[in-house]
Amino acid sequence: MAKAYWVATYRSVSNPDALAAYAQRSGPAIAAAGGRILARGLPAQVYESGQQQRVVLIEFDSVEQARAAHDSPAYQDALALLAGGAERDIRIVEAA
Repeated sequence: MAKAYWVATYRSVSNPDALAAYAQRSGPAIAAAGGRILARGLPAQVYESGQQQRVVLIEFDSVEQARAAHDSPAYQDALALLAGGAERDIRIVEAA
């Protein structure tokens, strides 16, 4: 079974307090669902029209595990704390 990666890029953050509350709750929810946060923060370097946006990279053992983590009640509770405080894009990508 191929590993999967949850990639989140933040276009903007309009409520840093909401983001902090979300981050405090989402980390444990993701870990409880089997996710491992590999990287988070601003890019060290960008290329080819890249944007200086916050990025989070989380590894899971499978696409199914990544989906289940996102859909879990614990993560959904964390997500409710963000409540429009950031505009972002989340993708789940299967390893090659």
